[in-house]
Amino acid sequence: MATDLGELLVPYMPTIRVPRSGDRVYKSECAFSYDSPESEGGMYVCMNTFLGFGREHVERHYRKTGQSVYMHLKRHVKEVRRYYGYAPRQLHYLELNRDFNGDDYEYEDEAKLVIFPDHYEIPLPNIEELPALVSESVTIACDAVLNAGSAYKKQEADSWEDELQVSKHARSLRQHDSGVRIPPSGWKCAKCEMRENLWLNLMDGTVLCGKWFFDGSGGNGHALEHYRETNFPLAVKLDTITPDGADVYSFDEEEAVLDPYIAEHLSHFGIDMLKMHRNGNHTDNHVQTRASEWEVIQESGLKLKAVYGSGFTGIRNLGNSCYLSTTMQVVFSIAEFQRAYVGNLQRIFDYSPLDPTQDFTISPRMFKALVSKGHPEFSSNRQQDVQEFFLHFINMVERNSTGSENPSDVFRFIIEERIQCCQSQKVRYSQRVDYLMQLPVPVEAATNREEMIAYEIKRKDAEENMRAPPEPVRAHVPFTACLQAFAEPENVPEFWSPALQAKSAGVKTSRFASFPDYMVLQLKKFTFGLDWVPKKLDVSVDVPDFLDLNRFRSIGLQAGEEELPDLMPPIAVRQSFFCFSAPEIDESSVMQLAEMGFPLEACRKAVYYTGNMGAEMAFNWIIAHMEEPDFAEPLAIPAYMEPDLPSSSLATASPLDNQPPEESVAILTSMGFPRHHSIRALKAMNNNLERALDWIFTHPESEEESAGISDMIDSEPKDTSFSNTNTHSDSMLSPDQGLSSPRVRDGPGRYELFAFISHMGTSTMSGHYVCHIKKEGRWVIYNDHKVCLSERPPKDLGYMYFYRRLSSC
Repeated sequence: MATDLGELLVPYMPTIRVPRSGDRVYKSECAFSYDSPESEGGMYVCMNTFLGFGREHVERHYRKTGQSVYMHLKRHVKEVRRYYGYAPRQLHYLELNRDFNGDDYEYEDEAKLVIFPDHYEIPLPNIEELPALVSESVTIACDAVLNAGSAYKKQEADSWEDELQVSKHARSLRQHDSGVRIPPSGWKCAKCEMRENLWLNLMDGTVLCGKWFFDGSGGNGHALEHYRETNFPLAVKLDTITPDGADVYSFDEEEAVLDPYIAEHLSHFGIDMLKMHRNGNHTDNHVQTRASEWEVIQESGLKLKAVYGSGFTGIRNLGNSCYLSTTMQVVFSIAEFQRAYVGNLQRIFDYSPLDPTQDFTISPRMFKALVSKGHPEFSSNRQQDVQEFFLHFINMVERNSTGSENPSDVFRFIIEERIQCCQSQKVRYSQRVDYLMQLPVPVEAATNREEMIAYEIKRKDAEENMRAPPEPVRAHVPFTACLQAFAEPENVPEFWSPALQAKSAGVKTSRFASFPDYMVLQLKKFTFGLDWVPKKLDVSVDVPDFLDLNRFRSIGLQAGEEELPDLMPPIAVRQSFFCFSAPEIDESSVMQLAEMGFPLEACRKAVYYTGNMGAEMAFNWIIAHMEEPDFAEPLAIPAYMEPDLPSSSLATASPLDNQPPEESVAILTSMGFPRHHSIRALKAMNNNLERALDWIFTHPESEEESAGISDMIDSEPKDTSFSNTNTHSDSMLSPDQGLSSPRVRDGPGRYELFAFISHMGTSTMSGHYVCHIKKEGRWVIYNDHKVCLSERPPKDLGYMYFYRRLSSC
């Protein structure tokens, strides 16, 4: 029999590999499901790719790849005598819930080789009985798979924290004695009005914005421009500074880096991290407040009834991953996400790539590693801000929904911003895409203000006289006060007025140009004190079950209002219209392609023309263009505008006044995109080639559009403003109504609360998240793997709130 089995293995010997140092062996979880070696059918590990599959999915991998030899792993839970009466399933449940001591039961592992499609089985102890030629090589491969560490442990070891290298500039950084002091709040870009994604240059103290995200938000790239002008290499992201460090980027080294001297470098600009560390570890009154918050939010002390079944499955904490699990629990309680990813499972399985661990639409436990891949924060094992992760997840959904239903459409809405020059009284209206509504929390509007003042007096007195502190007092802030703070005009002190051709005071207000199907609210509870110590506002907000935002709908330009001229500041004009700089090309992707045997110049063109979006997309470009005569010719970058153009012609130019540069259109059409669609993308993104490429991927052309649109778009300008009529139909706004924004759903602004996520702790970088979701008319609390019916949902202590549009409006 052994000889027969040996003969069976011989034809497959070339496909059996020994895992190399860089290979990941997925032997603890199926790539398509939650099956593991402890599941009834066990796990099958491909002896060529080392991907793992449950019994339901291994046949699919065999049919798709032709790989026939798999290692079948099964793990049996053995009862011990003193726990007589527990079934194996109960023991497994106790292990998952961490209520059972690991010493009270034990595992028994079983491993076999299985040859598909006939399912011939060879128990591993019998390998030695096979012919020597087969036995030696197969034994080495099997031992290597069995002894390989978990792919997930390897991913954790390879996380961002371990990959970061100390910057070569950190030790010798020479900081300028410019007297710059950075306040703990109120930052904005020194070259534009951006107040998010801001970076502090560690040499001269300049605060500048970073690069944009997929939807055009996030920044104008002024931090990178500043480096190109000055060669000052290191910058720190302002909102990431904590007692434990900060995110530092080296423009010269083109990667995130470590700065061992970050505390010293920040203190040069008045930011005392060491003081933050002492205060952060000091046991003060806030600790008592947080302890109470933990009890209330987790509903401690109440006998909560556990629930099970579809929609009531918890998620085990993988190590500070509660920010991810709470977001997923809420998002996947929405029908559009269920339909896109759960209702479409069979198609997802059938059309999955050869390596499903890299497929966004599949991975379960490996989901954390995949969705956070390449992100400096979420790829680490630190606790993160659930609001930032929610936006990052939406970003990933957008990028992976090309050509298919995009479930994140339910969150997208348009904000109309109105800015008025206080001196000329002229106005400008602009629109931007957003996915959540951030509400300020005005503590000064607390209804128990007198009680808070009395508490503060007692607290200071107790501190001075070294007595026990009084019982903390939590501020009670009306939700209406938060809405009022959102609606109030915001001063723009250094607004450049095109009417005056000079800086002037401005006033900005924000309103909704559309209302999404699902409105996400975030209470801005986290801030910095005057000493740069991060703190969380201890507030209770009476968030309502029903929300009406219709009074905040925008109405556009009003009778009697005069618009500001469409002019740009002279400095900004010179920066924006100089001749096109040398392109940024992801050299790592270039080398990946070159290693496949393609010409180096062709690889550079492929990466450039696909917008640095990865080797896989560049590979597709190569396949489509490899027959062209200039395939291996050097990359030639077209000049967008000559630097010696007279400035007078620029002062009145608007990027949307003229047709996009023909060179840009040619680049996009060379990638296979239709000419009219390329022109629309360039117009939508102000002729920015990289952002136009993102626009194309997030706005796939429908068959109707393709058939009905001709090159008339070359000569006929489109209306670039959204309609501001107060129609309340649940319709999808066409891109033709607003080329500068993706399509959005609009309807009445009346909503019902169905979920909220709460945070416990003093900082987004520590503590714990849980969520409450209303299902089947009942509130349910999701606390990692524990799912129970809620008795007292703490709606007043939440951090993010999720509302769905009322159907009967």
